[in-house]
Amino acid sequence: MSATTSPLFTAAELAAALNGPEGVRPVVLDVRYPGVGSTEDGHAQYLAGHVPGAAYVPLDDALAAPHVPGVTGRHPLPLPAVLQDAMRSAGVREDRPVVVYDDWLSIAAARAWWLLRWAGHDDVRVLDGGWRAWRGSGCTVETGEAAPEPGDLTVRPGHRRTVDADGAAALARDGVLLDARPAGRFRGEGETIDPVAGHVPGARSLPAMGLVDDAGRFLAPEALAARLAAVGVEPGTDGAKVGIYCGSGVQACHAALAAEAAGVVADPAVYAGSWSEWVTDPSRPVATGAGD
Repeated sequence: MSATTSPLFTAAELAAALNGPEGVRPVVLDVRYPGVGSTEDGHAQYLAGHVPGAAYVPLDDALAAPHVPGVTGRHPLPLPAVLQDAMRSAGVREDRPVVVYDDWLSIAAARAWWLLRWAGHDDVRVLDGGWRAWRGSGCTVETGEAAPEPGDLTVRPGHRRTVDADGAAALARDGVLLDARPAGRFRGEGETIDPVAGHVPGARSLPAMGLVDDAGRFLAPEALAARLAAVGVEPGTDGAKVGIYCGSGVQACHAALAAEAAGVVADPAVYAGSWSEWVTDPSRPVATGAGD
């Protein structure tokens, strides 16, 4: 693929890469997910049309472990063996780049990007603008189920920072803890998903859905950098001093992707359990309102 260090890939760049030498063509993963309030089935959308050669990977089955109500968040990190089996079935190889896309503002794609980086794969990009960008570019579309050759990825967890609830609380106190949910949910208004409304005390609001434009593409790096600076994350900030959470650990990966695309902070810590895990323990404090 191109020499760019950005974690984002345009439709034109992906089309060119797929037309390149066979041995270096990227493995493409379609992780379309219905999103909150939608009844659309991601796999059905995939079968109706997808990037040529793309393999479908389900978020709930492959990119998360089962949710245990009252114990875990809604999207716990997957078991390494489960993630490895899913990635190998999708054709992911150690020596081939990977491009991931969805049709949900790159939120599910960012989760797949972050997990593959966490697992030790170094060359992973997200198709900026997702399926909409691919269709809008007039690129070729394939239907039906792809049958990729099995991959050989070995999942080696730990290549991206994570924190647990205690670590998130420490970052809120001594560093910067960002909440990637919509601002209303951060303030404790209109909570319809989790049983407790509010946010981790000391956290700062950075809604993931505000990091993309109306077309679903990430804002320009300078605009992303400005959003991050407004919540106390300046260029060059040590990733160990920044943490991100959301409702279930998915949008947090989207904000982490934005931080890297902006060139501001590499590898901020993700609190995978996020708010849905935080509230399983009634002894953990809860704040409401606009915060600091």
